[in-house]
Amino acid sequence: MTTRLLSRCTRLFARCPHARIQAPSIHPTEPVGPMSLSWHQLSARNLCQSNELAKMEETPVLYERTELVGLVEKAATPQEVLQLWAEQGNSASDAARCLVQLSLRVTEKGGEGILRDPRFENMLETVNSQLSSVWNGSLVALLRALTMLGLPSDAPLLGSLQNEVLWRIRRLTYRQLTYLVDWVAFQRSRGQENEALTTTLLKQLELRWTELCEPRTISILMSRASLLSPSFMDKLEDKALELAENFNAEDIRRVTFALASQNRRAVPLLRALSYHLNQKPSSELKTPLLLDIAYAYGKLNFHQTHVLQRIAAELLPRLSEMSSFDVTRCAKSLAFLKWLHLPLFEGFAQHYENNCVKYSTLQVCNLLMSFAKLNFQTSKGEEFYPKVHKALEGSFQTLEPFLKMDVVWSLCVLNQAIPDHITSVTKPAFQKKLTGGSVGRIENYRLKLLHISAYAQLEPLGVADVPTAVLLPAPQHKAGSITPLQSGIHTALQSLTNSRTQALRTSVKTVYGWKIDGELVVDSENKPIDLENLKAPHLPGGGGPDALPTGGRRIAFVAWEYPNFCLRSKDLLGRFAMQKRQLLLAGFIVVEVPYFEWLELKSDWQKVAFLKDKLGKAVAEDMAK
Repeated sequence: MTTRLLSRCTRLFARCPHARIQAPSIHPTEPVGPMSLSWHQLSARNLCQSNELAKMEETPVLYERTELVGLVEKAATPQEVLQLWAEQGNSASDAARCLVQLSLRVTEKGGEGILRDPRFENMLETVNSQLSSVWNGSLVALLRALTMLGLPSDAPLLGSLQNEVLWRIRRLTYRQLTYLVDWVAFQRSRGQENEALTTTLLKQLELRWTELCEPRTISILMSRASLLSPSFMDKLEDKALELAENFNAEDIRRVTFALASQNRRAVPLLRALSYHLNQKPSSELKTPLLLDIAYAYGKLNFHQTHVLQRIAAELLPRLSEMSSFDVTRCAKSLAFLKWLHLPLFEGFAQHYENNCVKYSTLQVCNLLMSFAKLNFQTSKGEEFYPKVHKALEGSFQTLEPFLKMDVVWSLCVLNQAIPDHITSVTKPAFQKKLTGGSVGRIENYRLKLLHISAYAQLEPLGVADVPTAVLLPAPQHKAGSITPLQSGIHTALQSLTNSRTQALRTSVKTVYGWKIDGELVVDSENKPIDLENLKAPHLPGGGGPDALPTGGRRIAFVAWEYPNFCLRSKDLLGRFAMQKRQLLLAGFIVVEVPYFEWLELKSDWQKVAFLKDKLGKAVAEDMAK
């Protein structure tokens, strides 16, 4: 280590004209010993002659672009590359570059029998016999090229290449290390990993992370996040944030997609990438890139309205060019984000109408579920839904049970379910298939069954005797927590009823699968009356024996939280729109209490007055119908 340091310092002094040291004069008659001469001859002598690494560092091998390489890069077919090598090739470096270009031509044009061609075998033999003379960059590229050409993993040359890379790994640039990571990740996916090379490579990447200075390198590394440690990923995120303004659109896609694949919701980095993506020209924003960005945002639940609007604006003119897969994928991603862009979704519906024969059953199901989540009602429903029902006719009964439940529930949200759909999911034999999975999943599908049964009971289907019994048992678990909005409504309703417990029910679980935050029965003067002894068909027990008095009205107070609405909108999501519709059909007057109105109320008396005013307006609207 000391001798290498001294050697480097000597070379630096020799190159610096202002730092040369005047050697002391030596009298010719003085005896000159080996120690006295050593320092005078230092610039011309290698202090580490026995160390091969030091020799290579002092005289680095620079890649020379030969005439053959220039011709090969212009070749159009694999056969031209092979012929040029046969005519002019002689060195291992040229052979390596020819193999790299050959892999590119085979990828573009195809190449049957390349591995058995004598000229190809001659290139492999040339590289194998002179491997130490191959340039570092060609060495890494050669590994990737031979793998793309389909060379067997047990080929001697591949083993020799990996050993040579392992030997030189400290002299590779950071970009070369990054490309090597890409190759290692591919090999690992095939179960052909070189553990020694992988371990050393990852160690080098972490030790030299300060050398990161290129957006492309960062994006490639982050796309291989499964190989990297969490601490190294943190450093990559910091570097990406630092260099975000230099990222092109493809780099932004790679990084965003990598974050989504690892569920790393790095908000500062996502915001920076979103800002710079929004500044890119339309020529850089290709359709697959926009779809990947939408998918990543949906996976990470990251909302950036400006980018979503840009995505919609770019995709609208391209809808005719998009495939059925692209349309359903985009609709699903935007549904996860709870973002409804009416022109774009109208375009999705029109795309299905024009290309319905190209949609698979699964794609039709995904499109319906996306529409239902956002409560999107197309303006051309009379043409859209008949085609949907026709597409589901042949394969509906063969759908996976949970998917079939989701589809029927979505049709109920959209008010398009038919008796055959409801009958198919309410049969006892079918309900037994919904018992697998976690407790939360079973409860979710039990509630969906209750919603579907309520649809059959309350909506005008035109057919009687549709089975609506739900056999799935309610799980035994603790009641869900009450939100501040619900707690505030309960307190205000107690004040409104003067703390009369007989006149108020809170957190009411109905037989329809919906929860009412507060229930009152008011007389003709809008004054609460006792409801304990009144019949209540919405309760599991049916309530008391007495009928609702003349002029009495059932009031349901429902709290709408922030997650119940579409993004940046006051429109309810499909689930909650169906809740409101079914409660109205069940005979309730629904008093809606949205979070954005409740937050403006500061004192208790304001909240009580607000609920009283809401109640009066809801009753007046009901009387005016």
